[in-house]
Amino acid sequence: MLQGIKRIFSIADLKKKIIFTALMIIVVRVGSYVPVPGINGELAVNYFKFVTRGGQNLFQLLDIFSGGAFGQMTVVALSIMPYITASIVIQLLVALLPSLQREMKENQEAGKKKIGRWTRLFATLLSVFQAAVLARYALQMNQSYPGIVVYELFKVQMFGIPLLFYTIVILTMTTGTLFLIWIGEQISDKGIGNGISLIIAIGIISHIPSAIGLIIKHLNLHSQQAGQMSLSSLVVLLVVFVAVIIATILIIQGQRKVPLQYARRISSHQESRSEAPYIPLKINYAGVIPIIFASSLLMLPATVFQMIGSTSNKWLSVVASNLAPGTTVYTGLYVLLILFFTYFWTSTQFHPDQIASDMKKNGAFIPGVRQGKPTQDYLESTMNKITFIGAIFLALIAVLPTIISKILNVDMTISHFFGGTSLLILIGVILDTMQQIDSQLLMKKYDGLMKRSRSRIR
Repeated sequence: MLQGIKRIFSIADLKKKIIFTALMIIVVRVGSYVPVPGINGELAVNYFKFVTRGGQNLFQLLDIFSGGAFGQMTVVALSIMPYITASIVIQLLVALLPSLQREMKENQEAGKKKIGRWTRLFATLLSVFQAAVLARYALQMNQSYPGIVVYELFKVQMFGIPLLFYTIVILTMTTGTLFLIWIGEQISDKGIGNGISLIIAIGIISHIPSAIGLIIKHLNLHSQQAGQMSLSSLVVLLVVFVAVIIATILIIQGQRKVPLQYARRISSHQESRSEAPYIPLKINYAGVIPIIFASSLLMLPATVFQMIGSTSNKWLSVVASNLAPGTTVYTGLYVLLILFFTYFWTSTQFHPDQIASDMKKNGAFIPGVRQGKPTQDYLESTMNKITFIGAIFLALIAVLPTIISKILNVDMTISHFFGGTSLLILIGVILDTMQQIDSQLLMKKYDGLMKRSRSRIR
């Protein structure tokens, strides 16, 4: 491991990228502790802890994804969820509108820039809307815990609405979200790894110390009385934690090798099977994208209903309670969205027609399958089958915290780090970042960090 770190920092370009990424991550974490002007962050945290204690609450999930910024009502409380939601909508539009598809195929560079502009614009509108909803929620918090909002902000009102307060919250939180989006893009361009995914992963990692502290508190080791969590429950959690990590790595890196042959190629008797050409079809082609998309898409309506439902009408209150994490409705919708986005993302990124066309041009074919349309149908059918396996696995891991929490009677804050969305995102981001570092090392003729992958390539 030490040799690998030395190899990394011996390459000037890679070293520069890693240092740049680390500095950007530090900036993100600093923003998580800067409260919105006029809001008392300490009182907001106390209220948040009171609301989320001992239950499966949507706000816990929002706080985990934002790295604690949501609970403290900071300038980056919205995190990058508006950007992810906007990306979902734009990707759906691209898939549904043939004109956009043609534009992407004819000029991919211009098409990507156009989609990027639309995504940022829609993300800005979503940020304004969500910040306004969060401002209203802060007013509700202030009624229960007076002092969360500074009194001076209520002096400027219009039609009974604290206009100055809403303006400050919307401007600062929207700016914070746009700043995070910019940092994510800078990391992707000038740093290492996917910037947006890294921001989410860092937010999740920041909650690990508090989860460990909560485990110690629930074990009640300083007293002879039994704690809320037993040692046997902790052992089960650790076993599940290790098993989920191993299974996740296997699924993310697992692939179905479709063998290839070349009509004009003379095969050598010395060629081993490991060197034989093949098409690698990943079991989990979409990675952690379906998990992130499903979570963010459910968060938007669920957050709005939960924040305004209790004070508006009974119908909204019922909808808000049914969309809370852990409920049957939420779990069912979550699983369906994961399955949908797994197939949707795979269909938009995997193009069997293009692969079949390239194979025909290069004189390659799959043994027992004719070139052209039969090859395209074979690849599409094979990918659909293995995608189903990957989608089912993602859905099972995503709902695992709810199952663990109910069976072992542990807090959702703890169970989220022993399976589910948080663990999947962390493992996926870490593997993706390591693969990018590995490719940089291999390009410079160094041995990679992921030795198993390196041995297969050789």
